[in-house]
Amino acid sequence: MPKNSKKQQSGGGGTPATVALTTAGVDFTVHSYDHDPAHPSYGEEAAEAMGVSPDRVFKTLVADVDGALTVAVVPVAGSLDLKALATAVGGKRAAMADPALAERTTGYVRGGISPLGQRRKLPTVLDASASAHATICVSAGRRGLEVELAPTALATLTNATLAPIGRA
Repeated sequence: MPKNSKKQQSGGGGTPATVALTTAGVDFTVHSYDHDPAHPSYGEEAAEAMGVSPDRVFKTLVADVDGALTVAVVPVAGSLDLKALATAVGGKRAAMADPALAERTTGYVRGGISPLGQRRKLPTVLDASASAHATICVSAGRRGLEVELAPTALATLTNATLAPIGRA
């Protein structure tokens, strides 16, 4: 797996996600690739471009659970189980959030939403399958930019609940 930079500094050029990781002193690796706007799936494109199994690359989705925005982090190889997400946060009903609202709230664009360094910290649920891997990749806050880190570090920094919210 190509490693383009380790522990990117919090100075110029970093995204809010990489700045948050650097500030927290977390070990991480940034991977960049040329984003193809014509690719049908941001997550699958990232896995292919990095040569990483899609079960180790996680997408960040924003859902509305009983009127509250909630972040779900699930493998790109599957999909989000909205009912399981609602249950994980003690809610009754979940639906995908309006993309424009998700972008405004997180400060990131669709396809580049990171669970880290969001404009407004939202409740976060990380799919339990993440714990099966030493490291996982999530968006670093820009299309074509991923950050690889330990799932425990991601869970700690986002105060995430671990729950089985992904479907194969």
